[in-house]
This record gives sequence, structure tokens and C-alpha cells, in this order.
Amino acid sequence: MKRVIPFNDLKKIGDDKVTAVGMGTWGIGGRERADYSRDKESVEALRYGLDLGINLIDTAEFYGAGHSEEIVGNAIKEYERDSIFIISKVWPTNFGYEKAKKAARNSAKRLGTYIDLYLLHWPIDDFERIKETLWALEDLVDEGIIRYIGVSNFDLELLKRSQEVMRKHEIVANQVKYSLMDRRVERTGLLEYMKKENIALIAYTPLEKGQLARNPCLAKIGEKYSKTAAQVALNYLIWHENVIAIPKTSNKEHLKENFGAMGWRLSKEDLKRARECV
Repeated sequence: MKRVIPFNDLKKIGDDKVTAVGMGTWGIGGRERADYSRDKESVEALRYGLDLGINLIDTAEFYGAGHSEEIVGNAIKEYERDSIFIISKVWPTNFGYEKAKKAARNSAKRLGTYIDLYLLHWPIDDFERIKETLWALEDLVDEGIIRYIGVSNFDLELLKRSQEVMRKHEIVANQVKYSLMDRRVERTGLLEYMKKENIALIAYTPLEKGQLARNPCLAKIGEKYSKTAAQVALNYLIWHENVIAIPKTSNKEHLKENFGAMGWRLSKEDLKRARECV
């Protein structure tokens, strides 16, 4: 019998519920090129996270030239597919109607399954190609290759423009850089707008490559909750109603630590103190 993941601390993407902290995979399976040297370790790490109760995995065709998707596909074989939410992304070189559809099918083939949320990975200056790509994704939803449409690294203006050209499906997520050290989404109004529009904000690099995990001020706040600095930094993000964090790690202890960022919330006073730590 396949394993079912026990959910904990859920957020909404479209009509689905996902864990407030997911697993990022940039660097797993390689970066710009495929790296097969740590496949077994990577699969075991993803399965460890799933067994803890994290049900969201973020990948992309660009990661490891597609090998990251293959690792994710291998990792999820032992689990009930409906209990896992998989995000992947189309790279700008594959923008355009036909190329995006082909890219999505290739990603789904590498994953061995449909894609829950498919994102435009980075914006480009040619909005016509963005529009064509979004329309391709709408048709992919109708075909069952993907379930939801999203974007990544889109600012407020581009997000609004993209929403306006959608014909039959909605944009349900925008994946952007967001951390205690980088709060541009708060200052620009992007976070507030997305909350109002019921668009999930998926925060990447939420620990600033470990910098926030080593912050003594955050560690001091964490003592009150018996939590670490990293857990405080992640909790700051998921405190916001529509924010999901996707820290990347293949270290099991770090995965367990990330999982421990869920199931509780900082007080408003400590939320303010956390901002002052950086």
C-alpha cells in the first residue's frame, strides 16, 4: 500500500491545501547541468520530508537540466499521488504557445505524473510571448497535463497585466524571493495585493542561504517558543495568510527543523522584533 502524508499547517493554492513549508529542489540533481552523484541521498531526503508531513515539492525544468524533476518523480513513487502537490516551471527559452506545451509535457514525463502548479519561471520583456505562454498553460489545464497556473518573479504591475489576459483560468500563485532580509514584497504592495486576490505567495530563499539560521537575535526570540533562529525566520513568512515558504535542503536534520517552523505562530510583538533583527 502506498504511503499517505499526514498534513499539518495548511495553506491554499487554488482549491488545494498544501503545507505552509514545502521543499525546494534547486541544486538537487545538479544546477545548470545534471549531476547524478547524489541521487540516492536526494531521493531519501525528499521521502524523509514527505514522511514528516511536508506535502509540497518545488522543482523546475531548469534545475539540473531536468534531472531534478526525475529525482522528484522517483521520490514520490511510494506515495499516494493525490496527497502530494508538485510545482514545476517553464524556462523563458521555452516561452511561446507550442514550446511551452512541449516543455510541460516533457516535465510531466520526467516526473512521471501530472503537474499540480506550473509557473512561468522568469519574466521577459516581450509581453506577447508571456501572453501566448499563459494561454498555452490554460490549454494544458484543460488537457490535464497541469492543474493550476502561476508565475514566478513577477512584480505587481506584470502580475496585474498577466491576470488581465487570462481567458478561462486564473493565476493562483506567484513565486518570489521573500525573507526577513528581503521584504520588497511588503514595501511594493505585492504581498497585500496577492492576499486580496487570493493568490499564493511562494517564498524562495527564505533563509538567505543559511544567514538567517545563524542570526543571534532571531535565536533569542526563538528561545521563548523553544524554536531555532531558522524556525523563527520561516514562521515570520508563514504568519502571513497567503505565504508558503520553500527552503531548499537535502539534510534530514534541516528538513526536520524546517518542519518545526509549522504548527505555531509568533506573537505580533515578536513579529515586529523579528523585523528589527536584520
